[in-house]
Amino acid sequence: MSGEANKTARPHQLSPSAWNRYETCPRMYWLSRQGLPRKAGMAASIGTAVHASLEDLLNMDLSAKNDIDAGWLKEEGEILLRARWEEEKALFFATPRHPQWKEDKWSEALRQQKGGIILLLDHIGVRGLPHEKVTAALWRKIQSLVIAVEGELKTSDGRLMGRLDLLLADVDDEGKLSGWVVADFKTGRAPEGTLKSEVNRQLLMYRDILLSNNPNAPPVVAEGWYTKTSAKWEAKGENVLEQAFDAWQKTQPTPLPMAPQIGDESCGGFCDWKAWCPHWWKWRSDNGTLHKADFADAVILLHDIDLESGAAAIELCEPLDDSGRVLPSGARTSAKFDGRGLEALKELLDTGHQGPIFVGSVMTQGRAWRIGHWCDVLPWNPIPDDTEYHREY
Repeated sequence: MSGEANKTARPHQLSPSAWNRYETCPRMYWLSRQGLPRKAGMAASIGTAVHASLEDLLNMDLSAKNDIDAGWLKEEGEILLRARWEEEKALFFATPRHPQWKEDKWSEALRQQKGGIILLLDHIGVRGLPHEKVTAALWRKIQSLVIAVEGELKTSDGRLMGRLDLLLADVDDEGKLSGWVVADFKTGRAPEGTLKSEVNRQLLMYRDILLSNNPNAPPVVAEGWYTKTSAKWEAKGENVLEQAFDAWQKTQPTPLPMAPQIGDESCGGFCDWKAWCPHWWKWRSDNGTLHKADFADAVILLHDIDLESGAAAIELCEPLDDSGRVLPSGARTSAKFDGRGLEALKELLDTGHQGPIFVGSVMTQGRAWRIGHWCDVLPWNPIPDDTEYHREY
């Protein structure tokens, strides 16, 4: 398999998310750079909408409001969130790999936005104040401490980069600058005891790029602001830039796939690019866990399908070797494609595809495998270790 060379490739840069992906599995990182179709997710869409709405609130023009005006924050916040929600919904449906959009998650987005507002009020020492009582004067005070919203960070040589949510001034009781706070909104699950290593690495990288660009900066702390629990978690650790530059060197674009990090953390967990990697499949087969989980990834052959009902007969496949070549196992089972899962199958068949199909996160319990809206349905098209693939983006 080969791809057309990209003649306008961007200069190589490393972001915290790319670094984290590389540390999890170099092959995962390499695949993420090949222009392969990405998957949209409801949690990510909610997170982006909440982030953007909080940033919109911080950028609001309050010049028409008197200092004592209150009762506006909830309504304005909801209007801004709804606009971002609709933007994310449009992007979600424009992404070929998407599950079902869940409109009932709107209430969760509202709760998370409220959690973000609580965190912002906490920065100026205001706690427990009902949001309908927040005045324009209080919000202006928060805005006065904002140094950057959605700010780009980049080292002087351009090799390392990131995009922080907020850079805030920290002031003492007398109103004098005492430091800077790098605040990154997190809409996922809050830590239990300590920050996850990948989150800690991300926040430290933000902190250290900022310090490298501002040698006379005041003390800087980097915090994850978790909107579900309105909790702040500070990143701890020594300067990480030397490690980051080393990772930048190791992640230079290559035409051949990078080596996989085979194991439970990478092959057994979530990976957006399993349909293009043969190693998770061989690992599952070798350790006897292939097709064993309640929600399983699999490579199948489609023997029969009723495109009206979604009822199908499928054959489970096994890996012939490390290349991803398919060995039909002879084991057949019933399957039920429904919702977006059925739509994705129809789209695949409309391309004329014949042969193995990758299905992701299939519900295997019950009389028939259920391939629903949350599942991937993609052509099984793995990129072997020795195949050049020029699609660096």
